[in-house]
Amino acid sequence: MPQSILQLATAGVQTLVPYQPGKPIADLERELGLTEIIKLASNENPLGPSEKVKEAIQASFTDLSRYPDGNGFALKTALSAKWGVDSDQITLGNGSNEILELLARAFLTIEHEVVFSQHAFAVYPLVTQAVGAQARVVPAIDYGHDLHGMLAAITDKTRLLFIANPNNPTGTYLTAQALSEFLAAVPEHVICVLDEAYYEYVAKADYPDSIAWLAQYPNLIITRTFSKAYGLAGLRVGYSLSSAEMADILNRVRQPFNNNSLALAAAEVALQDTEYLAETVALNNAGMQFLSDAFTEMGLPWIASMGNFIAVDLQREANSINTALLHKGVIVRPVANYEMPNHLRISIGTKAENKFFINALKAVLVDV
Repeated sequence: MPQSILQLATAGVQTLVPYQPGKPIADLERELGLTEIIKLASNENPLGPSEKVKEAIQASFTDLSRYPDGNGFALKTALSAKWGVDSDQITLGNGSNEILELLARAFLTIEHEVVFSQHAFAVYPLVTQAVGAQARVVPAIDYGHDLHGMLAAITDKTRLLFIANPNNPTGTYLTAQALSEFLAAVPEHVICVLDEAYYEYVAKADYPDSIAWLAQYPNLIITRTFSKAYGLAGLRVGYSLSSAEMADILNRVRQPFNNNSLALAAAEVALQDTEYLAETVALNNAGMQFLSDAFTEMGLPWIASMGNFIAVDLQREANSINTALLHKGVIVRPVANYEMPNHLRISIGTKAENKFFINALKAVLVDV
């Protein structure tokens, strides 16, 4: 009997379940023949890219026959000026997800362990298992990180520790004091990955200025993205801030030209477009208030979120309700794979999209 190709894969990959992205609108159109569909599943910016970004992309078309700047000089320079770090402390990624994978490739083997929280971003276990490392998942407290439990989970084999702040899919966040005390207790042999994909949405006075900690903790790395608040999810561009030494290590395993020319040009302009960012945050705040008020009126518990999404507890198994919502043209995100089988995660949309979703949910809850 011919040998299965799967048997030739590494042990971690053989049992790996691929990441399941939010359902595309086109898929639902084909499957159900619907013409009115809203997608609130993938924490995307409902405004779309800014006009300034569109102009920058248009201006980049003439150079598409050329390879992009493999070092991303212009974007790194802009990020350096924005955050007050040296350019050699920055690593550019094909989305911040790629930075997480680079960290796994650079620092993990089958002999190492990775610590992260229950209900944390699904990519953490994926990159851990792919390289054969061992995951140590710490039970959450009120859907958020148990920092004391995470410290207790660290062993001599621990190499990476992932923290999402705010956390996806729950939206919980950690304060500056809590994280500062935590970092001071993390051993030097453990690299602490602070995933701040949603930090632009946080307006809490006690939210940390994590960049200020980089000089004190060479084992700290911060990851951020242009996919959420900056509206560039389709272009896939993210970055990390760290010590120059850590950035050098990541750039040894980073593939050349991992950011395309359009992404580099768009991100550079988006970073400076403060008016667009303010509009994004204002829209998100209004939508978050509308949805949370609606859930309260409906008697549905929800998790207070600092991101551009909110998780609602339907107080029953959520998959059947999600299916019913799909038939009404509403794409949201079930999170049973995060050990939250009764919850749906809803991205904040436009005012009209949020209303469309709530009306559909009310109808579905009566019928299902």
